[in-house]
Amino acid sequence: MPPHRHGALQALLALSISLVAAVTGAQPIVIAHRGASGYLPEHSLEAKAMAHAMGADFIEQDVVLTRDGVPIVLHDIHLESTTDVEQRFPDRSRQDGRFYALDFDLAEIRDLRLHERSYRDDSGQVRAYFPDRFPLGQGTFTLPTLEEEIQLIAGLDHSRGTTTGLYIELKAPAWHATQGRDLAAAVLDVLARTGYHDKPEQVFLQCFHEPTLVALKSRTSLPLIQLIGENDWGEDGAIDYDAMRTPEGIARVATYASGIGPWIPQVVRSGERGLEATGLAALARRHSLLVHPYTLRSDQLPEGVTHPDQLHQALFQQAGVDGLFTDFPDLTRAYLDGLR
Repeated sequence: MPPHRHGALQALLALSISLVAAVTGAQPIVIAHRGASGYLPEHSLEAKAMAHAMGADFIEQDVVLTRDGVPIVLHDIHLESTTDVEQRFPDRSRQDGRFYALDFDLAEIRDLRLHERSYRDDSGQVRAYFPDRFPLGQGTFTLPTLEEEIQLIAGLDHSRGTTTGLYIELKAPAWHATQGRDLAAAVLDVLARTGYHDKPEQVFLQCFHEPTLVALKSRTSLPLIQLIGENDWGEDGAIDYDAMRTPEGIARVATYASGIGPWIPQVVRSGERGLEATGLAALARRHSLLVHPYTLRSDQLPEGVTHPDQLHQALFQQAGVDGLFTDFPDLTRAYLDGLR
């Protein structure tokens, strides 16, 4: 592209960002997905500290419960994908062969070593989902409690003179309920103890399970985000996400939530002229809902996209989203800062 055309394009994109800010009242936010998970094992405190240093506006915490009722930061209700639980507690799986966090006390959880997300291939070999990220088997990482992570972020805010938000996802609350546990109550209790229960400008609560969010509306003043998946993912509870993305569905979401967290392909998709907005973000804006899609991964870009900034441009300029979950908060931060 000739230099003068590139400069004109950058100026136009910067204007688009300014217009979004004028409508929403704020610049788009950078949400560190499981921390700086593109560089360090997801949900390790080290990944959260790195995300903080990279200038993330919000840092995500996925939360599940231990057997003794402690909220810990872990993406799954199972432990084997990101810890060495199979080696340390080989006889503690359920009949389905899975190792559930809810079956372990916090003291046992602290004995586990956290590692890059992995899987077993057809030959039984353990492999990393993202081979170019932090190497499997290196480092000594542990699973933090929600309270420990909040203390870390608050401490870094103090020492660095910043204000960083918490973006907490309640993982499988319906499943927890079948086990006799109230995940939302446990999370709200931690937020009350740490002083974040009345900071709506600094905390989002998100969940895939609509009934949980509807119930939370009367239990907290914190903004709620309805996560939107695909019907065949088997998320917690029988939620019709196709119906949720219709005008009637989005109108219903607006009665209890402050925004939506859709999957990126639900917001932008490949068309004849490259990535194009689907109209979901525009529909959400008509109901004054924030739009925070997930997840930008520079090592797992959509088909036909060769650089993360192509996806940034489509999401922020074409779709006009209000924030973005990203495994690479430094890249998203640099993109948005470059348009100011």
